[in-house]
Order: sequence, then C-alpha cells, then structure tokens
Amino acid sequence: MSDLIAKTMIDRRLAEIVQPVIEDMGYELVRIRLQGGNTPILQIMADKPDGGIEVDDCADISTAVSAIMDVEDPIEENYTLEVSSPGIDRPLTRLKDFEAWDGYEAKLETAELIDGRRRFKGQLAGIEDDEVLIEISEGTIGLKFEWLSDAKLVLTDDLIRDVLRARKAAGVVNEDAFDEIETEETAPEEE
Repeated sequence: MSDLIAKTMIDRRLAEIVQPVIEDMGYELVRIRLQGGNTPILQIMADKPDGGIEVDDCADISTAVSAIMDVEDPIEENYTLEVSSPGIDRPLTRLKDFEAWDGYEAKLETAELIDGRRRFKGQLAGIEDDEVLIEISEGTIGLKFEWLSDAKLVLTDDLIRDVLRARKAAGVVNEDAFDEIETEETAPEEE
C-alpha cells in the first residue's frame, strides 16, 4: 500500500482493517486519514473502480466500516467516521490514477528536494514504469512514484466539464431530476 493512501502508521493499520471490507463491496480505498482533535475524525475516501461513487454508496461503506471497527476496535477514544467520494479535484494516490488522469493539471509534492524543489504543478503526461510524468515549464519530467508525498488534481474548467460529461454518458447525471430554471422577461426601462 502506498503512503499516499495511508501516510502514518495508524493510517496504515486502519487501512489494513477497512480496505478488505471496502474491496469486498466492490469499491476501492482512495485515501484514509485519522485526524486528531477533541474528537478524532476518521476520513475515508472511496470510489468505484470505474468512478462515480454516490451518497448511498458512501452510506453503505460507512455502515460496513462501522461494523468492522466496532469488532476490531483499533481507535481507543470516540471518533467520527466520514466516508466520501474523492471529488472532482481528487487526490492521486495510486500509480494508475496518474495514467487515468493523463492530460489534466495536477499539483505534486515530493518528500525530498528534487533539483531544489518539492512542489511541481503541470499537466500529467501518464506514467513510465514506476515514474509519474508531468509537463512543467521546463519540459516533461519523471518523478518516481515512491518520491511523492502528496498529489491531487487541480480544479479546472476542463476537468469539471470532462467529469460531468463522463458522468452524464454513464447515466449517473440525470438532467430530468433538476428543477427547470424559470426566467422572467422584463420590459426595458424607460429613459
């Protein structure tokens, strides 16, 4: 499991518990984080292998994860469980994500300095072996996947348009479910 899915030791332990449950339900674990505070929050991002997770899917995952967490009891104190989709400007946590989102803008961060920098923003250019390719102002560079500490898509008009088109084509977006927009015609103001 990559550190982009589960960064800390406790996140990796929690992923070992919940990932099989999520996968048995036909979903993929995108990211898991236990965030501290007065009441810790266990954040789980999941998706369908072909994308398009819905609210009901998140509720089903939440119910199943709650059951296994009650049995395993890896978190000593009370916590809040949040299950969500990765969203349009999703984190990129698996090597296959960089291939799937080839051509879209992303922000990548490395754990160590690479040529004097840790942050890279540019257009994804796929993968080559274990490297993520990204077009930056200096040209296309390859960053080893294991070097990455964080990666996510940048919310752009192109990304929004393409995701909505794909969801519509897959029948996920039903335009008939939207309310009709009402407009009022007004007479021009007299001078």
